Amino acid sequence: MTNKKNTKNDVEESTPLKPVISSVEQLRTTGTGGVIDSYFFKSENIPVNIKILDTKDYVPHYVVTIPGLAEGTKIILNTLKGELVTDVKLDISELIDPKKAEQVKRKFGDKALKLLDKHFPSLTPETKQVLASYLIQNTLGLGDLEVPMHDDNLEEVVINSSEDPIWVYHKRYGWLKTNIKIKNEESIYDYAAMIARKVGRQINILNPLLDAHLQTGDRVNATLSPVSTFGNTITIRKFSKNPWTMPLFVKTKCISPELAGLLWLCVQNELSLLIAGGTASGKTSFLNALAGFIPPNQRIVSIEDTRELTLPSFLHWIPMSTREPNPEGKGEITMLDLMVNSLRQRPDRIIVGEVRRQREAEVMFEAMHTGHSVYATVHADNVEQTITRLVNPPINVPNTVLDALAGIVVQFRHRRFGIRRTLEFAEVMKGGELNMLHQWDIKTDKLKEVGKTISIANTLQLYAGMSIREIEKDISEKAEIIEWMNKNNYIKVDEVGHIVAQYYKNPEILQEFVKKDKKWAFDYE
Repeated sequence: MTNKKNTKNDVEESTPLKPVISSVEQLRTTGTGGVIDSYFFKSENIPVNIKILDTKDYVPHYVVTIPGLAEGTKIILNTLKGELVTDVKLDISELIDPKKAEQVKRKFGDKALKLLDKHFPSLTPETKQVLASYLIQNTLGLGDLEVPMHDDNLEEVVINSSEDPIWVYHKRYGWLKTNIKIKNEESIYDYAAMIARKVGRQINILNPLLDAHLQTGDRVNATLSPVSTFGNTITIRKFSKNPWTMPLFVKTKCISPELAGLLWLCVQNELSLLIAGGTASGKTSFLNALAGFIPPNQRIVSIEDTRELTLPSFLHWIPMSTREPNPEGKGEITMLDLMVNSLRQRPDRIIVGEVRRQREAEVMFEAMHTGHSVYATVHADNVEQTITRLVNPPINVPNTVLDALAGIVVQFRHRRFGIRRTLEFAEVMKGGELNMLHQWDIKTDKLKEVGKTISIANTLQLYAGMSIREIEKDISEKAEIIEWMNKNNYIKVDEVGHIVAQYYKNPEILQEFVKKDKKWAFDYE
């Protein structure tokens, strides 16, 4: 027993990944307790303090404190909601129209301030702004959910029932239990019904399941009891306000500059790629980063169930999203509808959120074979499983079409260490055979080159006239540019987009900046 334990400890101590184990896991192991982390942000005008505490409750707690907003103040404000709604005369069409959201919020804000002047004339203007924002969030918004929804460190906000506190998924610390609790099942239902009304849907006993998207791009799933046994539920996956870019992936050690350079070369030369991975592994984020390499003189059509992509603002981009049927079962727009339609829009590049069914895959591969470069995601844990998924039901495409793909990138989320990594990159050979080029080594936490390109090199030699030496030199130059962007913290989507566009326009100027490690002057704002 002792020998086995020592061996395990020796392995853990020798692994470079040990430092990236979150402090949450360390504190749970040592049982020291105390504050793991604390930070401040604003939920619109409301100041919010967050503390993440180690507890004896097996999971850390996410504790929300709003300075100056005690429970007694909340009770008084909640009694004013009815008066506020009565004072503001609005048509139902204004409430559900996303284009009028800011206008409606301003109307409520003006009335809320007048109401506070009437009842609390001695308050400072700053305090009135905070209380007005609280009133608006609890009248037009999602009430108790609004504060965690404004925390950019969170990926998910979930309600399991009124008996359970709200849980959140933190980007660094994973699942955390909050100090926020919904008072009863009716309140959870009211939130779900409000979301449904805003998107022209219903949730009730006859229709107890809801999938919807908020105006902010956040995805919402809701279920009603008794379908969900313990009570009504709401799950919100937050839309990322800071899109991922390739230099940011390099900064977080998710990918190596060398593989990023190779993928850039593939995108530049219109080679189609598939991004695979498990749930929450970062497939869509990686797809977003990959799209930043598309030249600005090409037309892009993106197709998604939920609008998640954010490309550089100056690209020639047509984003399209599917639509659920209305309560009568009419008006549905599927991924297949949009994929077929996209081919009539003369796209140079097609980006597909996720491929799930046979007909979608058939249209996607048909687009590849007719000269379009396509970038898409699929659920699979490694490159071999990706091929297996593609050639078996429900996708079920023939092996003979797979070589239209240049390669498959696999994203991986390591739950224990709380990290995301690019697990594998393999090029697709004739008949769907795979040639592994890059693979992550968990012991060293490095993405290693394990093979040399054959198929991609042959394609570039045939269509771009590049020799093996020229390909290697090009990849090296692109890797240096990505490392330079990372070093200078050029990680925003428009910053990366402009640097990539400059590379296509005048690579010599950009390479001079990189060699001399000079700062880039952005003139697009």
